[in-house]
Amino acid sequence: MMDLLVKALLDGDQAQAIIEVRKLREAGVQRRQIITGGVEAAMTQLDAKCTVEQFNLLEIMLCGRAATGVMKVLYPLGALPPQTKAAVVIGTLEGDVHDLGKNIFKMVLTAKGYRVVDCGKDCSLERLIDAVEQEAPVAAGISGLITTIIPQVLQMKDKMAERGLGHIKVIAGGAALKQATAESLKVDFIAQSAFDGLHYLDQIVGVRHE
Repeated sequence: MMDLLVKALLDGDQAQAIIEVRKLREAGVQRRQIITGGVEAAMTQLDAKCTVEQFNLLEIMLCGRAATGVMKVLYPLGALPPQTKAAVVIGTLEGDVHDLGKNIFKMVLTAKGYRVVDCGKDCSLERLIDAVEQEAPVAAGISGLITTIIPQVLQMKDKMAERGLGHIKVIAGGAALKQATAESLKVDFIAQSAFDGLHYLDQIVGVRHE
């Protein structure tokens, strides 16, 4: 039965994925098992396909949407899945209202057990750093589709250091940022995909990949 859930997720078929997860719950399968054997398994397979040759944004988006639907069935009324890992603060910087990439990243991290604090889109640098100061995350993730946000990215680490937050890692991602190097943007890591960012975080917190 878990294979059917994985297939529905990889097909981006949210309706079928929800049907399968309800069947699993009715059969007594625990939520954690469904996340590990279903949602995480599908993400692992999708991760493997996300090479330069096979990368398909629509496929990732549909799978992400289906996985989000499954998570809402497993944890209704806004309840979050078990958060066994560190906190991560994320946001799309001010002037950019595109948040698909951020939302996919959030879904991947949440499904993997991270506590994600989402500052939303068109988020000022100050508001993002306020959240970092308040939440004490292992990292802050900044996303951007347009190049006009780059000046803000360049200020991020310095402004964090001014508040004594220089030890917190900064991950950048999105079309406007992933063409650059971490050094040129003054960040710790450039994520080429949501999974790339996940792997970096897992390295920071010492998670082993099977």
